[in-house]
Amino acid sequence: MANVFFSYSHDDELYRDQLEKHLAAMRHQGLIESWHDRRILPGADLDQQIDHHLGEAEIILLLVSSSFLASRYCYGIEMAHALERHRAGTAKVIPVIVRPCDWQSTPIGGLLAVPTDGKAVSTWTNFDEAYLDITRQLRRLVQDMTPAKATAAVEPAQRPGTSQAAAALPRSSNLRLRKDFTEADKDKYLHESFDFMAQFFEGSLRELETRNADIETRFRRVDANTFTATVYRGGAKTSECAVVLGGGFRSGGISYSHDANARGNSYNEMLTVANDEQTLYLKPMGMGMSRLGNRDNTLSPSQAAEYYWDMLISHLQ
Repeated sequence: MANVFFSYSHDDELYRDQLEKHLAAMRHQGLIESWHDRRILPGADLDQQIDHHLGEAEIILLLVSSSFLASRYCYGIEMAHALERHRAGTAKVIPVIVRPCDWQSTPIGGLLAVPTDGKAVSTWTNFDEAYLDITRQLRRLVQDMTPAKATAAVEPAQRPGTSQAAAALPRSSNLRLRKDFTEADKDKYLHESFDFMAQFFEGSLRELETRNADIETRFRRVDANTFTATVYRGGAKTSECAVVLGGGFRSGGISYSHDANARGNSYNEMLTVANDEQTLYLKPMGMGMSRLGNRDNTLSPSQAAEYYWDMLISHLQ
């Protein structure tokens, strides 16, 4: 299994989310395991976590755009570290061009970029075709890497009486087993998702205010289970919301209300925890899912935060 690291600007988070979905088949087949900074839990050391996973990754995807090139952290730290490992032969760096930009004149200009010919994802008529093109090229890379990895992993711990041929026996990729999730697992997932959402809103409000001179914002953590967000334009309240953990008529959910004074007794949307045979996810009631074009109504914590943020910001757009 190859460890894949996503380096990207948060401006391009939706591109990362969509690419992760297209790579899901490879993940289910046990070919890759992916990581990005939205997997960091509250309270963890941000730089330490990123350095650790960047240093362990065998494939590093750089999601390149003008925002990526403008980011001191993406360009000056993550990309620099990635290229050091690429030159040392300990990792493969793949530029994924998500939006048109002057990437050819940068240190990654000599690397083979995806999609084909470095044509930015945003310029494709059909985005799914662009992601499919990327996925196929990554699959070929991973399959080329896998035999070498398997051999290298077996040699140091060769068991007595076994041969190199036996260690390299073919096997099925269908090895996943059904997972059983307890109530404790689901409660932990819900609470961590809510805490992440609160941080996401606080950070997004700060950035919105920084980028727009006529915008003022207010984030308020009312208590451990409630936060509110308010946006003012030219001093007038333009949009607000309350997000409540465990609110609403359904217990064990995260509710959203356009009224900042709501405390879960009324809401415009509700997310609850659900699961399939492999993973936990958040499932909305579906009142506004058309905004994100999500067809299967399954959201990761970062997608759920973006979904609720979109409900707030849409009043200004």
